[in-house]
Amino acid sequence: MKKVFAVVLLLIVFNGCLLFNASAQTTPRVNHMAFYVVNLQVSTHFYRDIVGLDTIPEPFHDGRHTWFLIGPKTHLHIISGAAQKTDHDKNTHLCFTVPSVTDFIEVLKKNNVSFESWTGEKGTYTNRVDGVKQIYFQDPDGFWIEINDAKS
Repeated sequence: MKKVFAVVLLLIVFNGCLLFNASAQTTPRVNHMAFYVVNLQVSTHFYRDIVGLDTIPEPFHDGRHTWFLIGPKTHLHIISGAAQKTDHDKNTHLCFTVPSVTDFIEVLKKNNVSFESWTGEKGTYTNRVDGVKQIYFQDPDGFWIEINDAKS
C-alpha cells in the first residue's frame, strides 16, 4: 500500500512539474498598446465614436487615461500629456478588421476623416493580393490606423 501511495504521489508531483514548466514557457500575448496624446477628450471621442471602440474602466481615475477594449484581454490605452502632434510612419500602424470597409468609409466621410490607400491615393482603398480590402487614416495625433475586412 505504501508503494502504491508513493507512486501516486510521485505521479502527481511529476505532472505538476510538467504543468509548471509548460505554463512557464507559453508564448507572450499582447496585453495593451499605449498612445501618448495631446488632447485626451479629442482622442477619446475619435476612438470611441469614429473608430467604434468600447471604453473599459481604467484604474487611475486621474483624468489622464482612457482605456479601450481592442480584443480578448487586449486594450488600447490613450494617455494625455504629449506636448505636440508628431509625424508617424504609415508602416507603424494599428489595424482593426471590420465586416465591411465600404460601410466604415461612410463613417469616416460622415466625420470628415480623410483616408487613403496603402500607396497614399486619397479617398480610395487597396485590394491586397489575398483579396483583403484596406484603408489607412490618421488619428488626431497622427498615429496611423488600418481598417480591413480580413476574414481570419
